[in-house]
Amino acid sequence: MDWLTLFGLFAVTAMLAFYALEDRGHWFILGFAAACALGSVYGFLQGAWPFGLVEAIWAGVAFRRWSVRRRTRA
Repeated sequence: MDWLTLFGLFAVTAMLAFYALEDRGHWFILGFAAACALGSVYGFLQGAWPFGLVEAIWAGVAFRRWSVRRRTRA
């Protein structure tokens, strides 16, 4: 297994974990957004630009959700 595959495995595993924990707090939503950004980087590095693009959009959506949730809790 090469470093790129391990990086991709880490990114999607982090996405799954943070998504499962989102109800526990807004920091998990931020973690999900960061993991989506890592998934996007993985997609572009691997040459699967549609995957990279969709993951970048997911990262933006998740970051927006984090921002809104953080403000409503304050």
